[in-house]
Amino acid sequence: IIIITYYYYLAAMKLSVSEGNPHCIKPLAALQVTGVQVSVHYVNHDERVVPFLNRPVVPALLLPSGQHLFSPNVICRYLFEVKGQESSDLCNQWLEWEATSLQPALQLALHMAVLQGKGSEVSKVLQGHLNVLEQSLSKDNMPFLTGVLYYNRNGLYLHDLKSERGSLKTWFDLVAAMHGCQSTAQKVLQGKGLQGMKSYMQRQPVPQSSQCRDAPPCNSNPAEDNDRVVTEEEMEAAVLAWSRDLNNSCDSASRQYPILPQEGKRNILLTSALPYVNNVPHLGNIIGCVLSADVFSRYGRLRGWNLLYVCGTDEYGTATENKAREEGLTPQQICDKYHAVHAAIYKWFQIDFDYFGRTTTEKQTEIAQNIFWRLHERGFLLEDTVEQLRCENCQRFLADRFVEGTCPHCSYPEARGDQCDKCGRLINAVELGEPQCKVCKRTPIIRSSKHLFLDLPKLENELEQWLDRSFSTGDWTANAKQITRSWLRDGLKPRCITRDLQWGTPVPHPDFKDKVFYVWFDAPIGYLSITANYTDQWEQWWKNPQQVELYNFMAKDNVPFHSVVFPCSLLGAQDNYTLVNHLIATEYLNYEDTKFSKSRGVGVFGDMAKDTGIPSDVWRFYLLYVRPEGQDSAFSWADMALKNNSELLNNLGNFINRSAMFVTKFFEGRVPVMELQREDKKLLALVGWELQQYIQLMDKVKIRDALKHILNISRHGNQYIQVNTPWKKIKEGDAERQRAGTVTGVSVNMACLLSVMLLPYMPTVSQTIRDQLNAPPSCIQTILQGSGAFVCVLSAGHSIGSVSPLFQKLEADQIEALKKKFGGQHPQRAAGTPSEAVSLPSAQAEVAPVIGGDPEKAKQLTQAVAEQGEKVRALKAQKAEKTVITAEVAKLLDLKKQLLIAEGKKPEPAPQKGKKK
Repeated sequence: IIIITYYYYLAAMKLSVSEGNPHCIKPLAALQVTGVQVSVHYVNHDERVVPFLNRPVVPALLLPSGQHLFSPNVICRYLFEVKGQESSDLCNQWLEWEATSLQPALQLALHMAVLQGKGSEVSKVLQGHLNVLEQSLSKDNMPFLTGVLYYNRNGLYLHDLKSERGSLKTWFDLVAAMHGCQSTAQKVLQGKGLQGMKSYMQRQPVPQSSQCRDAPPCNSNPAEDNDRVVTEEEMEAAVLAWSRDLNNSCDSASRQYPILPQEGKRNILLTSALPYVNNVPHLGNIIGCVLSADVFSRYGRLRGWNLLYVCGTDEYGTATENKAREEGLTPQQICDKYHAVHAAIYKWFQIDFDYFGRTTTEKQTEIAQNIFWRLHERGFLLEDTVEQLRCENCQRFLADRFVEGTCPHCSYPEARGDQCDKCGRLINAVELGEPQCKVCKRTPIIRSSKHLFLDLPKLENELEQWLDRSFSTGDWTANAKQITRSWLRDGLKPRCITRDLQWGTPVPHPDFKDKVFYVWFDAPIGYLSITANYTDQWEQWWKNPQQVELYNFMAKDNVPFHSVVFPCSLLGAQDNYTLVNHLIATEYLNYEDTKFSKSRGVGVFGDMAKDTGIPSDVWRFYLLYVRPEGQDSAFSWADMALKNNSELLNNLGNFINRSAMFVTKFFEGRVPVMELQREDKKLLALVGWELQQYIQLMDKVKIRDALKHILNISRHGNQYIQVNTPWKKIKEGDAERQRAGTVTGVSVNMACLLSVMLLPYMPTVSQTIRDQLNAPPSCIQTILQGSGAFVCVLSAGHSIGSVSPLFQKLEADQIEALKKKFGGQHPQRAAGTPSEAVSLPSAQAEVAPVIGGDPEKAKQLTQAVAEQGEKVRALKAQKAEKTVITAEVAKLLDLKKQLLIAEGKKPEPAPQKGKKK
């Protein structure tokens, strides 16, 4: 009875797996090896196998208790324990490392091999983790990595490798030869090899690469693993590269006009999201598009790519009309004003556009209307009557950005009429809860209006085919792929491309002559029209997908319009347009522990950075250091000071200044003779490896990660100088003086290498270093050729220039003052109102604890104060009569007083006129 009950218990278990899913191989192999009786169910990718999950990433093991196990490792351990084989502590440590470190790398390698056709790069992804295994064989601090899991008739145990060093391949071959593993792989992969996984992997998010490919396991001793092992072959290769002749080609900085695609070259068309012209960009806007694109464009030119970088201000649409109304100007005047503001900000930040244009041009109208007619003629446009919000007080339909309300999906109370900034979902304005007109704060009503729609469902199949090609061959960021997949997963719906506005590209259709194009149909066409204003041969870039690679840089909220709506417009036009190959999207940059806010004066905006006295290169460095590549990040004054003082001043600047000063002080300004010893050759190999990592990451637009390798090189250099003490050896015998010369010569060449690697990040500092070293222009092309080479570009006898420090310390009191200045103390600056504007409650006041007050009333008054403050600023911007402004200011002061009382605080008496504190 016990035996029957036991097997009945096991038979109640069901393992759900799917073909092509690599996660299913382990549990199925464990079933084969252990012989546990479990029913196996193969499911389709969209089949619901777990009641509370829509599409679980199987495997899923249903237990007799009704609970499920999902992790392959947990399922395997459970099956072995059913057979009476429990895991040891060493086995558990191995499984922890394998799940958290090795498996993510393996998933990335499989993705590259199956979907990107980059099988040759797979070994690079896995090599660091395999190195950890190999190196652990000679160390005693990681016993769980000195053996590997193996199961036979006697149970589960760790196969000891210490007695068979370098036998990892032997173990892998042994496991691969097991019948259970072979038969399982055949079932899961359907006999197709790696391509059997393609269908499954296309539906999964892109796996993230490890932050540090050679990082040791988290349960190892990092103190014993901080030195990278350098082989004899690497040292020999490094010495060979060191001796390479300089490239005598012309300086890559020189560009001819116009830049056009060239035969036999890598032709890159690079755009960054067109910034809205209606306001001053803040730091998050700058790093999210134009600065990131600038770094990559500078890098691409250094690599010898034929690259065109275009951008400009997006000037049509609701946002511009709204700003014009606020400031009492016409939309055209607003565009002219803020286009100049944007251009000046980007110039100060050293954004090196090939052309910075705007969308309010004849070319924009011509190209947008041409694409419209081609879509219309090919049947990709629909007519429909839609319900819209109309403000009776303002006597007009409310376009997306003229209305705010509660998001119907996540209940965020400040969702716009086109998109929710919190959950990212696109919405129709009529879906908003408690909608409000942004101009007058009245509740709008629903009215009907006839509009034109882009028939996205009709283009969906063609879009998916193109996306499959672009995903597999291009470098799309993970969030860009995920956002795009989420749109496709839910099915595309027709998208309205017209609006009831005055300011925009006019719709040429006679039945819609009183409408303009919706900004998200019209604005991306600005890339084409801006290029057309740069050169009348613009079609060589935009109708040449065979020769041109298109890179788009943006923040993640712009992704669906660039990956779905705009490509569908171009696909439907059927005019051989160049479509995006590489869509690079950042997450969001926050300010300290909150969001940038113009109305509250929180955060640094582009026109304010210059006033801080901090050089633009330092701003660039820090923004790129915290670039939100994989997740949201935050600008922090304290962290900026820390990175400036530690990384720039004490690390990078210290090394470059010391190495150049040694040449000046000890060797009369001429690079000394260098006789390389083993220690020097090892350093060359280490530096060469960092350079190669930098190039590989930059090629993949991993800008933040690549920066770390620059700083690693200067750390190597500082340690090299500190260990060899050239300032002491120069005072000793001939051999010691020669050693001091070699260390100095190698170090100053490292400084030159750093100047080239820094150029995309800190162009002024980069040029200053090369000027101080009197470096030949050809060093740029030589160093960044191919996979990169650390070359001796400053040979013995080379005369350097005058040397001076590169960076200044940011003092604590200076940083504290800046933090206070931009922390909500001066809202009038951000809003662009005069200095005598009445301050709104600070962010701190808005969240202050309520003691003995009325919380509900305080909440209402907080909103009322904000609305009244907006009204006062609008009146000032419109230069209203002084008596009108004074009356509204009095109302604002009274509301603020009521708010303090409701918060349980005592209002402070108003300061007397004529007296200053």
